[in-house]
Amino acid sequence: MEETLEFAERVHAGKPQLPLALRLIQNTGVRKRHIVQPIEETLRHPGFEERNRIYELESKKRCPEVIEKALANARLAARDIDAIIYVSCTGFLMPSLTAWLINNMGFRSDTRQIPIAQLGCAAGGAAINRAHDFCMAHPGSNVLIVACEMCSLCYQPVDDGIGSLLSDGLFGDAVAAAVVRGSGGTGMTLERNGSYLIPNTEEWISYAVRATGFHFQLDRRVPGTMEPLAPVLRQLVTEHGWDIGNLDFYIIHAGGPRILDDLSRFLDLDRKMFRHSWATLTEYGNIASAVVLDALRRLFEEDLPMPGATGIVAGFGPGITAEMAVGSWRADPPDDPDQLTGGDPLTYSRHDSPRPTRKRPK
Repeated sequence: MEETLEFAERVHAGKPQLPLALRLIQNTGVRKRHIVQPIEETLRHPGFEERNRIYELESKKRCPEVIEKALANARLAARDIDAIIYVSCTGFLMPSLTAWLINNMGFRSDTRQIPIAQLGCAAGGAAINRAHDFCMAHPGSNVLIVACEMCSLCYQPVDDGIGSLLSDGLFGDAVAAAVVRGSGGTGMTLERNGSYLIPNTEEWISYAVRATGFHFQLDRRVPGTMEPLAPVLRQLVTEHGWDIGNLDFYIIHAGGPRILDDLSRFLDLDRKMFRHSWATLTEYGNIASAVVLDALRRLFEEDLPMPGATGIVAGFGPGITAEMAVGSWRADPPDDPDQLTGGDPLTYSRHDSPRPTRKRPK
């Protein structure tokens, strides 16, 4: 935080909007972030081509280790994966990094590739939902999700609007991975998912693509979007026969402090129910599509929920789009191979919790 405020004051000295931007940055609650380059290099702009080269280099360097952890947690090998969903909005590769992963990490040549590039922060939730859909369409399949976000490579020194300055103090870099299994394990069983787009808000979060790269554009109305989205989350949970005010865990995109504060208020929830999302925001900043995966990791690292515990995952991003999933917790005996067959999709985090889950019997 201190470094961010210092560089903002230095780079944007004398700008009339700077005092407001500094107050907004201080109010984000972000105490620490991780970036792929030293901050001095991040503040320089070497050009769009060089930044994309760094994105390719860093993604190939950092993704494999995280993927190996996710596979180990899932008790699966690369050859057991039937589809790879790769989400990112901070760099561009064609072919997608999925092709490089298949060629270099032992995945089968018939592994399906599902790259998602333009859903921004909502892409983590969307990846979980598309993995759920894939497993429902192809019973017994396993899907690997990879989120690779290097938001610092989108920093634009010449952009000094309030939205740009705020984003400079909010976003961080991260790589995350998770596995959605078609059967077996310990974790969150995916039972229902949904998407919703707030009409006529497509310009509220966007990129202007220029010679210097991606210029992030953030409308001042974005923090107020939880008021129309809260009823959407409530409806999805109600349609599943549950009460959104009485779930056991909430994995919510930490877009900023007002997003979390407003959603807890509109859903009449204690603020601490979003503790995993708050922790991600405080320690990593807004890490775009990786937020929900990191918050899910924190759920695994905490005392695991009791079998049958209910919860929701929700990601928000450009559109304005919400991607939501509801499900319950299942814990299989740790070393019982008979539990690794049958059931429906589940998801679990990249770091701990070595096993995923089957769908809870109705």
